[in-house]
Amino acid sequence: MAEEGYKVTLNVYDLSNGLARQLSTSFLGKPIEAIWHTGVVVYGNEYYFGGGIQSSPAGTTPYGRPLRVVELGVTHIPREVFEDYLRDIAPRYTAETYRLLTHNCNNFSHEVAQFLVGTGAGVPDYILNLPAEVMSSPMGPLIMPMIQNLESTLRSNVAPQTTQFVPTPASVSAPTEAPASERKAPAPAEKASKEAPAPAKKEAPTPAADPLGSARGKVQEEVMKEFAAIMASGTLRASEAAALAMRRVMERHGDGATMQQG
Repeated sequence: MAEEGYKVTLNVYDLSNGLARQLSTSFLGKPIEAIWHTGVVVYGNEYYFGGGIQSSPAGTTPYGRPLRVVELGVTHIPREVFEDYLRDIAPRYTAETYRLLTHNCNNFSHEVAQFLVGTGAGVPDYILNLPAEVMSSPMGPLIMPMIQNLESTLRSNVAPQTTQFVPTPASVSAPTEAPASERKAPAPAEKASKEAPAPAKKEAPTPAADPLGSARGKVQEEVMKEFAAIMASGTLRASEAAALAMRRVMERHGDGATMQQG
């Protein structure tokens, strides 16, 4: 069999189960086909990156049936050599090193495919470029804190805290420490204290326009609450719970986000 080679394919899944296609335009301001997950199939097994490097007999992974299968080519590398290679790269692919946007299952599949078949093979660009596409959307910078929160939740497989959202500097009011300290000053400093408010107003930055308006923090908080409630029920995996939580909040705020952007 080694002389003939081993067929290598890429299983492609949509973690959103169609929700990205339905709701991305209203929520992100641009269409997204899917939330891609991939695994490399060779030697009768599927290899993928989750909480670490995983392998399962082809067709038995937790992701169900692939949306599509991409033919990558043929490898002549023996299975033993390939699995030695996986052991070598395992320290770079752990639960701790996982990054939703930059070091994920698709980056793993791409590296593995190139090892097996050569640099001409790999994961298609439309999958590898998805994170950049999402972050370049009108809503990208606003949902980054939510993505980071969900990322760390999926790594640790525990429900997130709903209070973890931290507003960006643009959404924080101008500091008031200086006027406060001057009010506490002795009587001789009272004049300076009365004159202080004028320059403080001139220096205060103008808050940047927020496409989500008053819903900015609310969207983040609602996703976290939905996710925590679903995980507490114990009926879904973390990835499924995250998709369901996002769907519920998208459905509530999708139209509002579109109006804010229009």
